[in-house]
Amino acid sequence: MSVLPVPRRVALISVHTSPLAQPGTGDAGGMNVYVWQTATRLARRGVEVEIFTRATSSSDAPVVEAAPGVLVRHVVAGPFEGLDKQDLPGQLCAFTAGVLRAEAMNDPGYYDLIHSHYWLSGQVGWLARDRWSVPLVHTAHTLAAVKNASLAKGDTAEPRLREIGEQQVVDEADRLVANTATEAAELAAMYGADPERIDIVTPGADLDCYTTGSKAKARAELGLDPGERIVTFVGRIQPLKAPDVLLAAAAPLIHRSWQPDSGVPPLRVLIVGGPSGTGLERPGVLIEQAAQLGISEAVTFLPPQPSARLADVYRASDLVAVPSYSESFGLVAIEAQACGTPVIAARVGGLGVAVADGTSGLLVDGHEIDAWTSALESLLWQPDRLAELAASARGHAEQFSWEHTADRLLRSYGQAMRSLESSKHAVLKEHLNHKGALGLDGIGQRVRRSWLRRRNRVGA
Repeated sequence: MSVLPVPRRVALISVHTSPLAQPGTGDAGGMNVYVWQTATRLARRGVEVEIFTRATSSSDAPVVEAAPGVLVRHVVAGPFEGLDKQDLPGQLCAFTAGVLRAEAMNDPGYYDLIHSHYWLSGQVGWLARDRWSVPLVHTAHTLAAVKNASLAKGDTAEPRLREIGEQQVVDEADRLVANTATEAAELAAMYGADPERIDIVTPGADLDCYTTGSKAKARAELGLDPGERIVTFVGRIQPLKAPDVLLAAAAPLIHRSWQPDSGVPPLRVLIVGGPSGTGLERPGVLIEQAAQLGISEAVTFLPPQPSARLADVYRASDLVAVPSYSESFGLVAIEAQACGTPVIAARVGGLGVAVADGTSGLLVDGHEIDAWTSALESLLWQPDRLAELAASARGHAEQFSWEHTADRLLRSYGQAMRSLESSKHAVLKEHLNHKGALGLDGIGQRVRRSWLRRRNRVGA
């Protein structure tokens, strides 16, 4: 097998959220972590990465050297503040213009490949791909059809606009990157994606940051009681992530454990994150729920934490809960396990890969409160079982590293580049056979037009 080409420079597009933002609030989450970690890993392999993201503050510098080999370009598109993801389709023209202008300041062929993240970015990448004659690799991260098929009670469905936009990007991308085989199957079944164009690339964790350590020390750092059992939720506060399910399920266990003669350690729920998405409509909903359940004193809220501090959160916990209704992978689950903490998660999406059921954690079918209460009880009040899962957690997490993710991305990039070159070569050969009096310049122009027509499935 011949060696696949490697890009010199990649234009990475992340319209709605910057990799420099703190994950856990607003629109910042796992995608931020993914973009940042893969960009820095690619740069260490000699691939220059330039990340295009929307400027959200007048203080954002136009270009930031975020790490060796990684530039972040803040593109002005619409007002700096007051826009959420639902408003951004109206700013895609302005954002695309900023991307094209940045490329136009350099010689042709400056970028070898475009990698877009989320459907908004795919719309931009699709146009830039045709303008620059380079391949487009796209990662969806989440899919509207999947989310709408498993909505939380009372949550708002993803708009039809997004589904249409996703379909267009799926049809146009040269290669699609899926987090798991489940996501790849969803792309094929729900969007008609060609399985031959889908690459399965599992995300990872920063295994140097998220490590095992002293639970007592971590609790002391966070001011948490060393004698309590602690189950933790980490993520954006929104119905999709289902932190309300955890509170409701933990409530009867909290009431029981806080009785003087309970015979079990008091249980505390730790919620780490900030409101996001539809959760912004009621930012205090979990505080209200805890009060209604009579467990306010046993629930601790922390804002989003930087990576090093988040590692202490994981180490301080006896169990981390990921009760999401939909999850393309679940980075929190891998990070927690890397710190030696077992995970209880909903059996949805990529969580079946992120958590080794019965080995590094427990998967729960559905979101029935009684089922979650029973599952929590089966772990929290059985210390031997909890210790057994904790002992296996790190080993499972070590299968998922960002280094491995970067390796697989480079393979996907190489396949996209080779396919494009083969297509261009076929068109060039066709026109050279019929060059007539066009001359080489004329041939070059016709080759590009013919390739675009062929690429967009319009007859040459």
